[in-house]
Amino acid sequence: MERHSPTLEVRRVTKRFPGVLALDGVTFELRPGEVHALVGENGAGKTTLIKVITGVYRPDEGQVLFNGEEVSFADPRESQAAGISTIYQEINLIPLLSVAQNVFLGREPRNSLGLIDKASMNRAAAEILERYGIQADVTAPLRSLGLGVQQMVAIARAVSVDARAVIMDEPTSSLEAREVETLFGVIGQLREEGVGVIYVSHRLEELYEICDRVTVLRDGRVAHTGELADLS
Repeated sequence: MERHSPTLEVRRVTKRFPGVLALDGVTFELRPGEVHALVGENGAGKTTLIKVITGVYRPDEGQVLFNGEEVSFADPRESQAAGISTIYQEINLIPLLSVAQNVFLGREPRNSLGLIDKASMNRAAAEILERYGIQADVTAPLRSLGLGVQQMVAIARAVSVDARAVIMDEPTSSLEAREVETLFGVIGQLREEGVGVIYVSHRLEELYEICDRVTVLRDGRVAHTGELADLS
């Protein structure tokens, strides 16, 4: 795929719920290696748009294209298998399992007998965390770590599935300043690898620090799309 053709494209998508027009002809595109801010007040349609992209909802009208082809995912697992990873504000991991088990949840490496190969799983998980500058003992149970580190593990899991698009929904809400720096490092690396990032946040200073373009939703419609640097 060419560098300038969108990784992900939403064309004139409309989504209705009883008594509510949640999305009204929304068009949005994510380019390879860009960090695209998605902003708007609560109820503007951000979450609905993410859920349409990832197969939680089906649009009533319009199309979603990924890598230039129209897609219609049955559920978020299918969208993740295709290469769209989502990191939600609430951490969707299993606290009793180890960090490594959480990173490889549902796709554990197995040995010739079909059993989980713990040693190679731990090794691979440690490599992933190290690559993105995340500090955590991969053998420790997830619940023994602080909330911020748990969030970083969720991020490591999302970026380790060879995604071409990563959606981050308020990813810094439970992070300390040092962890936010690590997160921005992860995003910088994804950008270099040509991965597109949709970044949902209410923190404007963060958006100006790491985002290239911005799309503003208001009442289910696109109020503005453009370069973030052009906005005061």
